[in-house]
Parts: sequence; C-alpha cells; structure tokens
Amino acid sequence: MPAPVVPGAEPMSVAGSSQGVLVLHGFTGSPFSMRPVAEAAVAAGFTVEMPLLPGHGTDVADMVPTRFSDYVAAVESAYGDLASRCDRVVAAGLSMGGTLACHLGIAHPEIAGLVLVNPMVEPLADSFVEMMRSTLEGGMETIPGIGNDIALEGITERSYPETPLAAALSLFAAVADQAPHLGEISCPVLLYSSVHDHVVPPSNGDFLASTLSGPLERIMLDRSFHVATLDYDGPDIARGAVQFAAKVCG
Repeated sequence: MPAPVVPGAEPMSVAGSSQGVLVLHGFTGSPFSMRPVAEAAVAAGFTVEMPLLPGHGTDVADMVPTRFSDYVAAVESAYGDLASRCDRVVAAGLSMGGTLACHLGIAHPEIAGLVLVNPMVEPLADSFVEMMRSTLEGGMETIPGIGNDIALEGITERSYPETPLAAALSLFAAVADQAPHLGEISCPVLLYSSVHDHVVPPSNGDFLASTLSGPLERIMLDRSFHVATLDYDGPDIARGAVQFAAKVCG
C-alpha cells in the first residue's frame, strides 16, 4: 500500500472556464513545486488539472518500481480529461514536467501552447548513463536526491531525499528517444531557463530552442536555480505563465 501523500504534495483539480491549464511537476518532486503556477491559473479563471505522478509525493519506496511510461500514461489521462472539458489547453511543466509537456506537444499538435521551466530535453552523455546503469547493476536501487536546488534561503520543494536509479534510467532513455521529435512541436512555447541550474544544465534550453519549429519566447533567469517556480523568479513565472495561456487560448 502506498504511503500517505506528503502535505502540500496533493494533486489539484479545479473547474473554471473553457480554457484549461495542465500543470506538471518534476522527477522525485510533487505538485508542491508547481502549486504557485496552478494557483495563479485558478485565480485567473482557468480550468486547472495538476496530477500527482505515480510514485511521487509519498515515500521514495513507492517510486522505485515506477518508470517514465507510467508518468506518460498519467499525463495522457489528465490531458484527455482536461481536453474533453476545455476548448483549448496549455501544458506547463518543470524539469521532467517539461519533458512530459514536450511529449504532449509532439503527440497532440492541437495543444494551444507549452510553458517550460528548465525542461529536461537534451540527451545525457553515454558515459553518465552507463555509470548510473553500473551503479544499479551493482546493487544500489537509489542514490542521493537531486531536489531543492533553490537559491532562495529557507525554501524547499519537499522532494524525495533519494533518486530511484531504474526510474531515472527510464527517464534518460525517454529523453533520448524524444529528442529527434522536438522539431514536431509547432505550438507557441514560453521557455524559462535558469542560468545557474545545478540539476538540468541550461544547455537543455539551448538544445530545445535550436530544434523547435513553432514560435518561442525564452526568458533567462539569473537569480533562480533549478526549481525556479519556488525561487526568486517564482511570482514572475506564475504571472507570465497565466498571461501566456490567456494569449494562446484567446
């Protein structure tokens, strides 16, 4: 039986207008990291869905058996439900949530737009992936966590203290498989890139910008680290995401 959901990590589902926003959190994180964006969208009158991805927001043991395909299935379900109730839908994602949002942009060309905050989209070096695989094969299921990369003092994202290796490897493989298809994303994209990101290098934003076929607005963040939605630039990101959604859904 899964562990109880950590306070603040609960999913969100709020009915609003015929315009929808799907909000997606990152790997080993939870909706807590994206709650400011979701709450801003709710306040603006959007219909909002923010799912808790499988294995997340409880205990890391619940995440160990999950894979990227499980996260995709959950996101596809949430998107399908939202799209059935809304005329237009925007997806907003942080880190792996950005990877998943890009999946939607490829699989669903009808999507109105994407808001991506430090998305993971650039294939990792083979040597790094092999090192992780060797660690897993050596008997380690988890390694120290990657969360809480935030410049603002006293703020945490309430992510897991450990990273499940098999789940991480499934994410790395998905990123590599998705990379050749990023050019199929034709909807408008609002991209936030932290200059000092210690989890997902800013080169991911460069990689994405060089491949997209649709209109792109990129905003560089020099004060915030990886979890920029909870960092110094968090209020501006939430405000900008809502303004972007209103523009592309209008």
